[in-house]
Amino acid sequence: MSFSNSNSAKRESNQMVFGIRAVMEAIKSGKEIEALFIQRGLGGGLFLELKSLLQEYNLTAQQVPIEKLNRITTKNHQGVIGVISPITYQKIEDIIPQVFEAGKVPLVLVLDSITDVRNMGAIARTAECAGVDAIVIPSKGSAQVTPDAIKTSAGALFKIPVCRHDNLVQTVKFLQESGLQVVCCTEKTADSIYDVDYTPPTVIIMGSEEDGIRNELIRTAEHLAKIPMFGEIASLNVSVSTAVIVYEAIRQRGL
Repeated sequence: MSFSNSNSAKRESNQMVFGIRAVMEAIKSGKEIEALFIQRGLGGGLFLELKSLLQEYNLTAQQVPIEKLNRITTKNHQGVIGVISPITYQKIEDIIPQVFEAGKVPLVLVLDSITDVRNMGAIARTAECAGVDAIVIPSKGSAQVTPDAIKTSAGALFKIPVCRHDNLVQTVKFLQESGLQVVCCTEKTADSIYDVDYTPPTVIIMGSEEDGIRNELIRTAEHLAKIPMFGEIASLNVSVSTAVIVYEAIRQRGL
């Protein structure tokens, strides 16, 4: 699945908003704020309004020196730069009922602490091709949807729902309460991914190559499963690992 360069460029442009009022209007209009940089020591009445707005919308900002802002842009930023997400994040609580109502068996990916945007993009490309219903990522400590991620995904990130939530453990528990089993792809088990039945509604959790899946998430799982390794390296890139386990689920479902 591909997108024309003109369409991609159009959707990936205008990623930044400069100036206090412009950022405030972007927030009020419901734009997805990917990142917010505020000059360290900034003050004044308008800044206090922005600060109050951030609290109202539960948004956080990075306090940075003015030199960093000046490196980002030569425009009159007034000490504030906002980065707008190229997609609209969705809520998994809205997605799951829709999947069930459509008569489908949900298959959801949860990505824990995967920070490389190219891995994020590659995973999204596989997930969209395989018909995964949604990708769930944490609000902090994870790669977000950037132009690089979109490029690596070949546009899949414009197609597959991406849900961003503050607390992955609570989100996974919601999915369990909705009737989905949880499978953690981890080396902390003797069980193979081929020993798991993926035909029921399923959540597959993938962790970073460095740290794996957090213990809090592992404790929520009904199944722990690892990909068999026979070579000397005994390690796969997380996007490749995701493809392996997702397509095992698809194979079992006969899709």
